This record gives sequence, C-alpha cells and structure tokens, in this order.
Amino acid sequence: MKRKDKAIIIGETLEELYPTTPIPLDHSSAYTLLVAVMLSAQTTDKKVNEVTPVLFEVADTPEKMSKLDVDTIQNIIKEIGLAPTKAKNLHKMAFQLIEGGGVKEDWTYLESLAGVGHKTASVVMSQWFNVPAFPVDTHIHRLAARWGLSNGKNVEKTELDLKKLWPEKVWNRRHLQIIFFGREHCPARGHNLNECLICSWAASKNRILMEMINKK
Repeated sequence: MKRKDKAIIIGETLEELYPTTPIPLDHSSAYTLLVAVMLSAQTTDKKVNEVTPVLFEVADTPEKMSKLDVDTIQNIIKEIGLAPTKAKNLHKMAFQLIEGGGVKEDWTYLESLAGVGHKTASVVMSQWFNVPAFPVDTHIHRLAARWGLSNGKNVEKTELDLKKLWPEKVWNRRHLQIIFFGREHCPARGHNLNECLICSWAASKNRILMEMINKK
C-alpha cells in the first residue's frame, strides 16, 4: 500500500478516536506553554504537569522567572529530567523574552531562545498561535517508522515526510492524535502489533518480525 493511501486510512482512524485534541501540558499563557514544552523533553507530560503548578505559582511570567536564581528554579523542577540544564535555560530565556518583548509568533525568534529547539517552537506556533506545524517527537518518529509513513533517520526528515502526507489544515491536531494513539494503543515495547488498530495492517511484515525478536 502506498504511503498516501495509508495516511488517509490512518487519518480517518485517528479522527474517529480523537475528534478533539486537548493539549496534554497544563498552561495558561503562551509563556507557560513554552516553559511546559521545554520541560517535557525526555520527561513525561504527567511529570511536567506535577511540577509546573509550583513553578508557575512563583514564576508564570518571564519577569518573575528572571528574579529567581538558577538553584531555586532547579530545586523546583528537580524531578524533571535534565533539570540542571533546563533551569539554566529557563533563567536565560526569561531575560531574552523580556528584551525581545515576550513570546511572539516568529519561528526565528522562538528558535533563538535558550533551550528552545524546532520541536518546542513548533508546538507553541501550532497550539498557541494556530500556525500550521507538525511537531515531531521521538514517539511520532517511532510510529511513523512503524507504520511505514517515513524512513527518516531523524525527526527532521520524518517531519517533512508527514507534512507531505496530510494537508496543512490537519497538521496541528494530527500530531497530537498520533501522540494520544501511541500512549493508549501503540507503546514502544510489549506491543502486539497484530492486534493493533493501525499496526495490524500498516506495519510491514519485516518490522513486525523485528519487533517480535526484540521483545524476546
């Protein structure tokens, strides 16, 4: 089956399962969303949502964050992966945002901020500013490969492949739908591909065989 045909069926399945796509990271502003997405790298959204209420209680704006020292920030987010680095980035980014005029709908500006890569900028652009984007994290990268939608060796190539398969108008919700499906139906390990709504027909036989071998 061609990738485009697969994408159509997968899209229909995802639309049926997830007609609404709430952002899984708790936030109340463009800034708090940016911070939450930064913190989510190599950490679960659940853990981020456990930590950010305390952080945002004392620093829900760049101005407030800039008044905290790095050690204080790190202590608040210590349960988050890469906490020391993220604390330094949050502190530096606060001053950059104050100087730059806050979170703006500008790709170059967002990606110039400390600790903000293309994926983080993509989430903010798509979910806050409603700009068509297709943020690809390791989970989407994994499922795109498993389903035969991309053979990209990195998330950048996978993003380009997925953007070609679906129209811009669905990008902002499609990436969230894939994330939700991965969490609820398609885990990385211990997954029976033959019983999966999508993997049972979309995953290649060679990939199914390899995953069966890897589980042994």
